[in-house]
Amino acid sequence: MRGRRIALYGGTFDPIHAGHLAVARAAQKRFHLDQVFFIPCSHPPHKHFGELLPFPHRFAMVALACAEHMHFVPSLAEAETKGSGSRVFYSVDTVRRFRREFSDPGDRLYFLLGADSFLEIATWKKYKTLLTLCDFVVANRPGFRIDMLYRSLAPELLARPADGDGAGGSRRPISIALRHSTVHLLDAVASHVSATDVRRRLETGKSVRGLVPRGVEDYIKKQNLYQHRG
Repeated sequence: MRGRRIALYGGTFDPIHAGHLAVARAAQKRFHLDQVFFIPCSHPPHKHFGELLPFPHRFAMVALACAEHMHFVPSLAEAETKGSGSRVFYSVDTVRRFRREFSDPGDRLYFLLGADSFLEIATWKKYKTLLTLCDFVVANRPGFRIDMLYRSLAPELLARPADGDGAGGSRRPISIALRHSTVHLLDAVASHVSATDVRRRLETGKSVRGLVPRGVEDYIKKQNLYQHRG
């Protein structure tokens, strides 16, 4: 029996929107994922806590969005258990936690993120260690090329050219072989939706129909979220 294929999809999800779901669906289909864990972070290291909607609202919206997809799972892995919001969560610690949970022979972890986020990975805590713990799936955007990913990677992390697709191959490469993992480029994810745009539309009273799941739209309206944010 093959092991479980699990993807970890972290973010602020402020709010979760159609673009997030399109990426998750594309990854699930390409890598035959058994589960995609959506992990809203209560206190991410690169954002000020006051900039975010309170965690309970963001998690509730993630749960509503995941309810429509059998392979999607809302996760409390980065929830603030004491309610203070003071703990900073780092991806390296979250991946280690899931590796302990999914440790049977054949189990395989993927870390799902956008291309712009991956370009900043060298600023993440213990990023070299993180890149050894699981494979990465990087969601493409228009005009993005895989050779741009190489610039984010320390040379000592790369496998020998013969071990992977490499930038010098005869066909367009879709992955980068590292010494202990692989970075995959996920193509064909066409979405121009952003959380920033959704928030701005809500702040100005415009419709977000089709930009977020219907359940999320209803929740935002009932809770009067984002209307008075600067």
